[in-house]
This record gives sequence, structure tokens and C-alpha cells, in this order.
Amino acid sequence: MADVFTKMKRSQIMASISSKETKPEILVKGFLFKQGFRFRKNVKTLPGKPDIVLAKYKTAILIHGCFWHGHINCSKATMPASNKEFWNAKIHNNIKRDKKVKLLLRKLKWKVITIWECELKNKNTFERTMKKLARVLN
Repeated sequence: MADVFTKMKRSQIMASISSKETKPEILVKGFLFKQGFRFRKNVKTLPGKPDIVLAKYKTAILIHGCFWHGHINCSKATMPASNKEFWNAKIHNNIKRDKKVKLLLRKLKWKVITIWECELKNKNTFERTMKKLARVLN
């Protein structure tokens, strides 16, 4: 299916997508705060500036959008029909960077938890994911 927007309009739309304070991040941070966990956001001194850092537990939480980080076998991670070369390269580079960041954090003896956007999509999956997160932290 052809894009319904012009190239310029699509570019504006894509540029307006924020990489911080996304809905999945807000949901996870809200859960952690209610459970009594204290954390920092986007710590610049750690590789990759993890979305959430719990220093007391030496744990970094990375919250990935399924499309942007190439979540395998996920319906939210379908490749656009237009400009395939660009998107394949973009997603591939994101995946490569994610692996490097995880490796660097683990070398620094940090526990790394990745939470995918689709794991927060409805009440059941959200609760299951948060229970698993709380178990890992406790």
C-alpha cells in the first residue's frame, strides 16, 4: 500500500516521534514507583543511556519499541512497504547498537532487563511483565 502522506509530511511525522518519556516508559516507571523502587532516567554515564536505572540493584532497564528495535515475531515490528532499504538498515543498526549496549553494561557487572512495547499492550500482558520484573528485582 502506498503512503497516504507526501515524503515531506511523512518526514515531519517521523521526526516528531520522541525517544524519551514514551507511554511504555511512563507505565513501567509508574509501576516501579508504586512498588517503592527508586530509579534514575536516561543515565548518561552508563553505555546507551538506559531508560531506567536502579542503582541500588545495579540494574538497567531498556524499554524497546517493537518497530524501532526489530522485535522478532511481533506484529508491531512489520517493515514499511516503502523505502525498504532505509528501514532495513535503520532497524539493523538499532539491533546492533542494542547488543553492544547490553554487552557493555554486562561487562560493567550491571543486570540488564529488556521490556518490549508489546509486553505492555494490555492489562494482562502488562501485569504479567510487571510481576516478572518485580520478581527479578526482589
